[in-house]
Amino acid sequence: MTGSRRREDSLIRQLGALPYRVDEEGELRILLVTSRETGRWVVPKGNPMPRYKGHEAAALEALEEAGAEGEISETPIGTFRYRKRRRFLLAVNAEVQLFPLRVERLRKSWPEAHQRRRQWFSRAEAAAAVQEPGLKRLILAFES
Repeated sequence: MTGSRRREDSLIRQLGALPYRVDEEGELRILLVTSRETGRWVVPKGNPMPRYKGHEAAALEALEEAGAEGEISETPIGTFRYRKRRRFLLAVNAEVQLFPLRVERLRKSWPEAHQRRRQWFSRAEAAAAVQEPGLKRLILAFES
């Protein structure tokens, strides 16, 4: 395909939340969720939404995917890339702008509760649990 990009080489933009809290011992904890398709540990993320700013869309993803509510930063802590699987075995490159979300409340039920698991991790455990190198770096560098 000369002169045009193959579909699987295109880059899509997404918005994500890094849900966190500081526990009783003063340790930073990161909330991860499982992906619907493979069950691997990820952060809540999704596509931009019309009428919502980036951080607002990221907060909505955290609520839908993890049942997490709280104060989200308007400033992202960085971006990371990964291969997003699509239907029919296609994959595209995705770049996720990541916004920290200080979790104030976890809902007992949430829209994707039947599709995902959620779990709190230490910073090191969270970095080890995710597969994307860029996300690992953002988690390890994050300071609440």
